[in-house]
Amino acid sequence: MISSILLAVAASVPPTPVWNPTVGIIISISSLVMVLLSTKIEKPLVGPKFPILPISIPTFAAAMAFGHIIGIGIVLGLTNIGRL
Repeated sequence: MISSILLAVAASVPPTPVWNPTVGIIISISSLVMVLLSTKIEKPLVGPKFPILPISIPTFAAAMAFGHIIGIGIVLGLTNIGRL
C-alpha cells in the first residue's frame, strides 16, 4: 500500500527531459568550463599528475563531477522554464 506522503511527493515532481544531444552538449560544456576553472585553484597539482592538462587526476575528477552537477542544474532549470 502506498502511503499518502509518497503520493504527495509524486504529484510535486517536475517533468524531467528525455536525454537528447542538446542535454549532452549542455553537460559537456559545463564540465569543460569546470575543468578550465579548476586550473585557477590554489594547488591544482596535488596528487598524481594528469598527462595532458596542467592539473592533477583528483582535480580533474572533481571538476568533471562538479561540471555534471552544474550541467544537470542547467538542464533542469531550462526544462522548468520551458526552453528545453
